[in-house]
Amino acid sequence: MPDQPLPTLSESAMRGLACKCPRCGRGRLYAGFLTLRPKCESCGLDYAFIDSGDGPAIFIIMIAGAIVVACALIVEVKYQPPFWLHAVLWLPLILATTLLPLRAMKSLLIALQFHHKAAPGRLIDREPK
Repeated sequence: MPDQPLPTLSESAMRGLACKCPRCGRGRLYAGFLTLRPKCESCGLDYAFIDSGDGPAIFIIMIAGAIVVACALIVEVKYQPPFWLHAVLWLPLILATTLLPLRAMKSLLIALQFHHKAAPGRLIDREPK
């Protein structure tokens, strides 16, 4: 399957959001919640190239933080509830807005990494000018 054409950007994004193989779109990407499989079960793509790092977590933290803080500020200004009610309201929202989209965000960044052929930077030997 190495001769398979490169997917378009929208196909890559959809494969990422579906947590599927970035090359074929059929094989599953994960073996656990965030544990990657060693290779695609369908096309055999080796997942050793994957290095999403902390990118997915940073995106999710920023988005979830904006949502939760905005909601908490609105509720505090409008209703002024006791602090225990804030804990009851916002802890489940924090968990929902951070854990639920984390798999999809990680696989989306992996699919985009595959699509753009991202690799670690390398130094090139050049002649001095």
